[in-house]
Amino acid sequence: MRTHRIAGAAVAAALIAGTALAPSALAAPPAAAPAAAVAASAVPFTSATAARTADGGHTLSWASPAASVTVTAVTSPDATTGTVLGTAPGTGSLTVPAGALPAAGRWYFRLVPDSGSPLVVADRSLGLASARNFRDIGGYRTTDGHWVRSGLVYRSGKLDSLTDAEQQQLVSQHLTLDVDLRNAMERHDDPDRLPAGVAYQVADVVSLSHGIRFHDPALMTLAQAVAAGLFSGSSDLGQSIGYPFMVNFVGGDYAFHDLVTAVAANTSGATVLHCSAGKDRTGWGTAVLLTLLGVPRATVEADFLASNQYTGNPEAVELSWLRAAFDEVDHLYGDFDSYVREGLKLDSATVDALRAKLLTG
Repeated sequence: MRTHRIAGAAVAAALIAGTALAPSALAAPPAAAPAAAVAASAVPFTSATAARTADGGHTLSWASPAASVTVTAVTSPDATTGTVLGTAPGTGSLTVPAGALPAAGRWYFRLVPDSGSPLVVADRSLGLASARNFRDIGGYRTTDGHWVRSGLVYRSGKLDSLTDAEQQQLVSQHLTLDVDLRNAMERHDDPDRLPAGVAYQVADVVSLSHGIRFHDPALMTLAQAVAAGLFSGSSDLGQSIGYPFMVNFVGGDYAFHDLVTAVAANTSGATVLHCSAGKDRTGWGTAVLLTLLGVPRATVEADFLASNQYTGNPEAVELSWLRAAFDEVDHLYGDFDSYVREGLKLDSATVDALRAKLLTG
């Protein structure tokens, strides 16, 4: 099954050669912004969500210290004018009935407090029938009070069956870059069907183009992953193995380096990252991006688990798999920042560019 391909490739590589590669020190981590400056610039919302209802309406809710919030529906996250829906208390909610807004590729909701900066939220899913796990990774609050911008980075499963209408919907969302994390066989069997003008980039997580190298002896990682999977009661030992290998396998470093660099450098529109099901390689890639942006681990885990909802399979992913990857990061590097510098070899300029592009407030 395709859900086992990453684990299978990693294990096969491990049986060929278990070369250990010691990490090297690279650039120092970017300096944190002074706390006072962060507090002064932060968007004054502590929570905010938008969800589409079954009948096509929307429910919005938020919390802020403002006295009141005015809600405007817009068709672009950058728009400042649109359809004013009403004003509600600083901590409140609003229901948008089905049919209250005309058809659009996607509705965003601009929350404008009576003091402070506005925040734009939207339902995460674009509602693509042929790519059910296609969803926005924006709209999350960071530990320092910033928010991840909506409408700039999406995660998805394979994109080989997009209809003409779905492609047009992606055009309406200004999609300009597709980063494909799949292996060569998957890309050959199910090539992406993309709108004209969308750039395509491969970041193959299990590619052997950089050799068969591991940071720790591969057979040791394999044994530890199996033991951890059995201890956690994992329903799929293949996945329990595959996640730590995405961190231990040097080829994975190159893939996730290229992913982050591509997202940071895409200044012309939105980016989608995807694999086959949009939950494993894409799940770790998204976890890397969100963690780099300062999103709390609990929120990162919730986003990961949301694949169980969006795929329609309540057992699509298990939290122990994602935690195994983070545990491997701690084992090899000590902490996530060191993984970014020494494993992914991302410099401070790239990380700063990513944060400048994707964070608001």
